[in-house]
Amino acid sequence: MNRIEERFQRLKEEGQKGFVVYIGAGDPDLDVTHDLALAFDEIGVDVLELGVPFSDPLADGLVNQLAAQRGLDSDTTPGKVLETISRIRVSSGIPIVLYVYFNLLHKHGLAEFVQAAAVAGVDGLLVLDLPPEESGNYESLMAAAGLCPIYLVAPTTPPDRVELIVKRGKGFIYYVSREGVTGMQQTVSDTIGPMTRIIREHTDIPIAVGFGISNPEQAAEVAKNAEAIVVGSAIVNQIADKGRAADLVQTVKSFTANLINGIR
Repeated sequence: MNRIEERFQRLKEEGQKGFVVYIGAGDPDLDVTHDLALAFDEIGVDVLELGVPFSDPLADGLVNQLAAQRGLDSDTTPGKVLETISRIRVSSGIPIVLYVYFNLLHKHGLAEFVQAAAVAGVDGLLVLDLPPEESGNYESLMAAAGLCPIYLVAPTTPPDRVELIVKRGKGFIYYVSREGVTGMQQTVSDTIGPMTRIIREHTDIPIAVGFGISNPEQAAEVAKNAEAIVVGSAIVNQIADKGRAADLVQTVKSFTANLINGIR
């Protein structure tokens, strides 16, 4: 088992729900990304998703698009993201997933990128625009490197395709609880219960639910139907609000700890 699988096994044994955080790598710079990772580990975040900045992030809403732009503005490249993860690994074993678009992997060379990610200490890849039917040798490369291919299921995914997707995933299945792009929402989607039941008909891999969770009450409600929740835009928005303020890390740490308290 890699770190993702080990963490979810531990959560299951402890009867706890997992908390997954998404932030844009390099927002506002990679030193802050490093410090946030260590802070998240300290307060009990179970998996850290790092968005690799990309010029055309089609799956992302405005908050995360702007984070990607700030990452590009701080000269964050895929290679520098991996260097930062190597620095994180000096003092933290927090499971790390790269949230990345396939263009970046293709440009780097798929086999080379997967191997470099594994060496840096990455535990899984969530490739937003790579459906399993078109993944070619991606999964075999990931298996050889000991990494988890994380796949998405959406509210509009037909049941027969749910079966195909979840049987190809490792680590956890990311259920995107709303149609459209990422972003904070006022209410929790009513698709979560029915769709997580469909997913569980085909796999025992943990389910993490995201897209729209922005406060402790929503976190607690979603956690009733999933092994983990994912919070991104609400935390990214905190980073945007603080900019380069000296108390950025502490502010984001406190905000995230309050969300974690909602599920534990």
